[in-house]
Amino acid sequence: MSLRILISSSTALLAILVIALSYQASASPPTKPASTEAVAGICSAAEIMHGYKCQEYDVTTADGYILSLQRFPQGKNGGGGMNKQPVLLQHGVLVDGMTWLLNSADQSLALILADNGYDVWIANTRGTRFSRRHVSLDPSNPDFWDWTWDELVAHDLPAAIDFVFKQTGQKIHYVGHSMGTLIALTSFSEGKQVDKVKSAALLSPIAYLSHMTTALGILAARAFVGEVRLLCMHSYLFAILMNIHILNRSIEPVANFLKVLCLDPKVNCFDLITALTGKNCCLNTSTVELFLKNEPQSTSTKNMVHLAQTFRNGRLAKYDYGSANFNTQHYGDSEPPVYNLANIPRDLPLFLSYGGQDSLSDVKDVENLLDNLKLHDVDKINIQYIKDFAHADFIMGTTSKDIVYNQIMAFFKRHT
Repeated sequence: MSLRILISSSTALLAILVIALSYQASASPPTKPASTEAVAGICSAAEIMHGYKCQEYDVTTADGYILSLQRFPQGKNGGGGMNKQPVLLQHGVLVDGMTWLLNSADQSLALILADNGYDVWIANTRGTRFSRRHVSLDPSNPDFWDWTWDELVAHDLPAAIDFVFKQTGQKIHYVGHSMGTLIALTSFSEGKQVDKVKSAALLSPIAYLSHMTTALGILAARAFVGEVRLLCMHSYLFAILMNIHILNRSIEPVANFLKVLCLDPKVNCFDLITALTGKNCCLNTSTVELFLKNEPQSTSTKNMVHLAQTFRNGRLAKYDYGSANFNTQHYGDSEPPVYNLANIPRDLPLFLSYGGQDSLSDVKDVENLLDNLKLHDVDKINIQYIKDFAHADFIMGTTSKDIVYNQIMAFFKRHT
């Protein structure tokens, strides 16, 4: 395979997930990527949309990334006094903190918590539009994108939790969705952050991905892992492509590749949210339209390869560099270290909610996760199964307040 073909093929494949979320089969060719210049924060949008008091903070990680955090210290009508219980909300991959605010105020988890007396904080991981900054690296520098969710575990999550803990002087309740559950579970398994966390509510929990049924996700996962194995034979090219920004919609091969992908009868390019996340039961059209205006967000190619490795390998491990020599250079062993979820402290209160229609957090994979938690203290773990819910219902569903969020708040009260 020539170098030119390899570059073209790799770039197209590596961008597929992001393009898929924003592409419509009848749409015009992709536009240029979003600017990396400073933009108005989430608070500005939230105050305009919902009228809630909101505060913006910057938090710098140990490896120099400047993350954006938002705080809703009170409900719309104020009140509540001092020493409110803090809650940190962590989004998933390819989205940002805005996903907690896309529904009406009485259907958005962040605002529901604020109205019920909680001190609500929203995290935004590195690479998303409000956290695309670094103390020395510019996003145009490939080194800016040299990370996977391992670094979110090692740096982003500790930075956010430590900041909220120091600002409030209290342990936090944590809510994660999708990849936000993955980084929490793996962090807890290594004994990190557990001294600052009262409890964790995990929505559409992701640990294992071997049984995901989304046709789009499976095709992309196979492409990502296949590419990294091929690129390992070209060390210089591997270094370049593993560190690039995945939100590059201006590349012509990407559009062409997606058009080919849309010919697959398993992929419905007129309803790509369903094609990726499963058959969501309870999304309204206006929320989906707002979602597509705000998302997808960028992540690193290397991060997507790491997620694809979890799908292919059937185990939860640190990033695999694709060869024994590369792994030995990074880990001192030919194989990447495994995250052992059975090491999560048994007395850490956990609430897990998953759906029967979820194509990403498949029931079988969640059952595998639960098997790792089988020795957890019985009175410290709550499991909720919702037959009709898919992946997006947990953060944008119109019925989520009654079915899920009220249960989360009851869980928090039991473990205050």
